[in-house]
Amino acid sequence: MPSLKEMLTAPGRRQEVIADCVTVVDQEVASKGGLTGLAVKAAYATVKAIKPGIIPQAVDDLLDEFAEKLEPFQGQALEASQPVDEYVVGHDGEVAEALLSVTDARAKKSKHATIRKAYEKLRPSGKKHVMEAMPRVGRLLKKYAG
Repeated sequence: MPSLKEMLTAPGRRQEVIADCVTVVDQEVASKGGLTGLAVKAAYATVKAIKPGIIPQAVDDLLDEFAEKLEPFQGQALEASQPVDEYVVGHDGEVAEALLSVTDARAKKSKHATIRKAYEKLRPSGKKHVMEAMPRVGRLLKKYAG
């Protein structure tokens, strides 16, 4: 059986996965409400304004590492005979930490001070936001690796 990384990054599939990931990010940002939502939306708009096309580029840059971090969860779902989308929702905190470990490392290396500052400002609530995104992330995983 191919690895999750192989399933998500196969020739001809990678661009489709990237587009779906960007849609997930856009939907999650749009769904945010309240003061935190305003901060998330403002930071997202700032990042996109600084460098148009940065979101698909960032997803492309992070996809391999995200797939590697998600691989154990897919394996655990298979072992538990549970659909991967349900499994990641049920383990949203662990999955969020795994994904955030990738973005944390990347943010530290970023050459763009504005992007780094926006990330640092939002990071304290990052786990909550990633956990809230888990149903969409799960559906994406199920689509490509379910």
